[in-house]
Amino acid sequence: MELKGGFDPSSMEQELYRFWESEGLFAPQPGTGRPFCIAIPPPNVTGTLHIGHAFQMSLMDGLVRYHRMLGRETLWQTGTDHAGISTQMVVTEQLAAEGKSLPDTGRSAFIDRVWDWKETTGGNLTQQLRRLGASIDWSRERFTMDDRYARAVLEVFVRLYDEGLIYRGSRMVNWDPSLRTALSDLETETVEEDGFLWHIRYPLADGQTTQAGDPFLVIATTRPETMLGDSAVAVHPEDERYQHLIGSRATLPLVGRSLAIVADEHVDREFGTGCLKVTPAHDFDDYEIGQRHDLPVITILTETAHVNDNAPTKYQGLERFEARGRIVADLSADSMLESVKPHRIQIPRGERSKQIVEPMVTKQWWVRIAPLAEPAIRAVEAGRVRIEPKRWEKVYFSWMRNIRDWCISRQLWW
Repeated sequence: MELKGGFDPSSMEQELYRFWESEGLFAPQPGTGRPFCIAIPPPNVTGTLHIGHAFQMSLMDGLVRYHRMLGRETLWQTGTDHAGISTQMVVTEQLAAEGKSLPDTGRSAFIDRVWDWKETTGGNLTQQLRRLGASIDWSRERFTMDDRYARAVLEVFVRLYDEGLIYRGSRMVNWDPSLRTALSDLETETVEEDGFLWHIRYPLADGQTTQAGDPFLVIATTRPETMLGDSAVAVHPEDERYQHLIGSRATLPLVGRSLAIVADEHVDREFGTGCLKVTPAHDFDDYEIGQRHDLPVITILTETAHVNDNAPTKYQGLERFEARGRIVADLSADSMLESVKPHRIQIPRGERSKQIVEPMVTKQWWVRIAPLAEPAIRAVEAGRVRIEPKRWEKVYFSWMRNIRDWCISRQLWW
């Protein structure tokens, strides 16, 4: 028999792993002491494993094998994630390459297509895990769209609803007009890009003037199209330039709507002119200001980011950036546009679609976060959980005490 010059893992690993799996060696066996279990963070069926997966699988495999050798009843539970947004995007793009759209395909046929695709990609992931030698109990493999898994999710959903931790309501979300669904904060990327700062004149009502004697306030904005949904103008309560105008009113250009001038500490006196247009339906900060001052919430965009019928007729049906151009031109024609200046702005884009995300008030399902955050805060305050290095406690507390309710619904077929 000729000995090879080096170790060739491919000559034995796959055969050995098939033997382990066929003999059920990774299934939990009766043991002593408390059982030990790890649930694998399920990889998305949209892709293949990367080096990060290999790293965490190695750590978990080491722990599982260690506790198995200690004689404990040990389970490594595995599964894959249906990855709703990513999967729908992949299959939609496949259809587009064939000259088909979602409406042409229909929901039922689309779902069938996704299941076919999932069987291929999901199988790739599990084969990769086997090639890593992961000692997983494959007899218990689950998928996040399995019937039994879905029933468990529904049970937990109803329990949390009954406990008041889940509710349905209209709140501000990150809306992706291309995917037509709400996104979480983690599914958006903020990118600094070149833009503009438009300075717009808002006429004052009842003969009011600024300290300089102007019959209008100048308001700077990076999104002039959203002015169609303005419901107030805000100034800082300690800004001496505008204190005499608090409680009076201004008029919304191009629309004619009467706007209250309110005082709010959120306003940055150093940005622009120190005056803020408040659009509660299309800006996260403006939404909070609107809640504090009980302002109307006027949504002016559809789910595809076209201007809806809450706006003047001449703008209805226009795509948001087409509407921006028309509005800027009309402001200029009416002598309401004071200036336009280049400005670096923070643009939120969908992590997967790369499209500009639109902040919008929509009706969604939410998890009430404050009751869940409180025990986590107390655990660190009492020292039951330590954060190292300790200076990061401030970041942790700031995050937990200011965390918003979590949107858990999606407007997807898959």
